[in-house]
Amino acid sequence: MKRFALIGAAGYIAPRHMRAIQETGNELVSAYDINDSVGIIDSISPKSEFFTEFERFYDHAWRLKRLPSAALDYVAICSPNYLHQPHISAGLRLGCDVICEKPLVPTPELLDELTKVESETGKRVFNILQLRHHQAILNLKRKVAAEAANTKHEVELTYITSRGKWYMESWKGDIRKSFGVATNIGVHFFDMLHFIFGKLQRNVVHYSGESKAAGYLEYEHARVRWFLSIDATDLPESVEGKKSTYRSITVDGEEIEFSEGFTDLHTVSYQEILAGRGYGLEDARHCVETVSKIRAVTPVLPQNGEGHSFLNRFVR
Repeated sequence: MKRFALIGAAGYIAPRHMRAIQETGNELVSAYDINDSVGIIDSISPKSEFFTEFERFYDHAWRLKRLPSAALDYVAICSPNYLHQPHISAGLRLGCDVICEKPLVPTPELLDELTKVESETGKRVFNILQLRHHQAILNLKRKVAAEAANTKHEVELTYITSRGKWYMESWKGDIRKSFGVATNIGVHFFDMLHFIFGKLQRNVVHYSGESKAAGYLEYEHARVRWFLSIDATDLPESVEGKKSTYRSITVDGEEIEFSEGFTDLHTVSYQEILAGRGYGLEDARHCVETVSKIRAVTPVLPQNGEGHSFLNRFVR
């Protein structure tokens, strides 16, 4: 049984990490968040310590190190995006391996910094890249790998996850803290595209706003038109009023169904990490580089049919 601490225990994604710790037969020993709406801990690990000040959390974890039987093995991180790098570094310096939510960090330079801290501490960082474990994605990857080396597929990626007015009032609506829509809700999709279709060759942004973004990515084996949104008005008529989320990937006009099976992927990710098959810093580099470039470039109007089919709704 491994002993875990969790940073960001009141966050949206934290319960999936708590359940993954429980379902892999391990123990949540300590948790921290500046907010105290963490009652879910009672149904998962009622004996867990809980802190609302980072200093007290860190001091408690440091004191646990004195007893080998009590020391933490892992720190899981679900805090706001802009705090990932310092929280990862803190976990490593506590003598723990670290499991962190996406996006791992916003820039390749911060990946380099974490590589140095890994070297200094002898501990590892693992990123939750859950779509790499989705069966439909694995099937598509195998199919693409079996084709001719010069094959390029026509791909359209659409992800709309409706969010209410709270979103823009939270840290997620602050680009300095979330790094924008494309990074916050899109980074694991960009990782998935690289995982399936190879190295990125072109990266063009057609639209970037507070609630949505769109662009074109060309990989070794695919030309991808992508659209990401948190705006419910972008939902297609087929799901409007029925669902608040719409995920779609079409490859050469054929829909790849991957809407189901998301809720268990964190547990699968934990199982793989604990078995020594987790995805580390270098595995995350490609998607970090992709979103870093998306934030940096100036949007341009699409050319040569490279625009996503939803773009004509708001770009003229």
